[in-house]
Amino acid sequence: MNPMKEITYGEAIRQAMMEEMRLEPKMFIMGEDISGDYYMMTTTRKLVDEFGPERVIDTPCSESVFTGAALGAAFLGFRPIVEIMFNDILTYCIDQIVNQIAKTRFVLGGQIKNLPIVIRTRNGTAKYVGAAHSQTWEVWFAHTPGIVVALPSTPRDAKGMLKAALRGNDPVLFFEHKLLYGMQGPVPEDDYIIPLGKADIKKEGKDVTLVAYQLTLHEGLKAAEDLEKEGISIEVVDPRTLYPLDIETIVNSVAKTGRLVVAHEACKLFGPGAEIVSAVIEKHMHLLKAPPKRVGMPHVPYPVSPPLEDHILPTKGKIVDAIREVIR
Repeated sequence: MNPMKEITYGEAIRQAMMEEMRLEPKMFIMGEDISGDYYMMTTTRKLVDEFGPERVIDTPCSESVFTGAALGAAFLGFRPIVEIMFNDILTYCIDQIVNQIAKTRFVLGGQIKNLPIVIRTRNGTAKYVGAAHSQTWEVWFAHTPGIVVALPSTPRDAKGMLKAALRGNDPVLFFEHKLLYGMQGPVPEDDYIIPLGKADIKKEGKDVTLVAYQLTLHEGLKAAEDLEKEGISIEVVDPRTLYPLDIETIVNSVAKTGRLVVAHEACKLFGPGAEIVSAVIEKHMHLLKAPPKRVGMPHVPYPVSPPLEDHILPTKGKIVDAIREVIR
């Protein structure tokens, strides 16, 4: 049996990078303040002590430049990791990601087959920090052909999925939720990977399928625990990646439960839930005993006001309400 150790989500990410950089001398990381002890940078803590400033590169505050540099490095056989402090800041390098990194292999007609670039960033609420540092933009990039979009929800997933991304040959946008960094969980001590594109059933059930990821997944697990006391059994499915999307696992769960609720922190309008629900309905509507429900953010920016942010987030209570609607 693979021995397990309790570590935090943030430490799992740090270990994944440290272990993979030891194995691959052409792997390096660049970003702002990553060699210091800035509070959000615990995931790169002490990496510079082992690998030096040539492989742990503190960059100027110019995301477009160093993201573009990663593309050039990948062309030359290196395996760059790019750290973008918050996913809100991806707008500064969106041309490099969407028009260059995502399209290069298509545009060059397969002359370049491998483009191993992993862009790590942070999404979701950080609790009352306002519209410019709280957003959830994973669906923007899932809509862009050529990019893998990964969203780990637990320490075990964070380490195993990041290792898979770092060993792979595709561009990956790796979203880490800000409020999960301190969450502890069991992680195998031996080497392992979790293949990207494979969903995970975090809790088995028979009455309703709940699809959720990252912080909302944990709200969903709390909702499932509360409803279990009332005799309502919830199966909780974590897609883990939005692209590739493992719709097969979701459909298999719906075939068992006959009911579907999708919850996420992204806006409900045009959100990931819309794609998941439509993918189920288009080919498998006969499996459903009730119309599916979506739980997501209203179409508004994140407010700074604590009562207002608490009001709009997809909380346990809102997920419970949606589940009750589909089992009436």
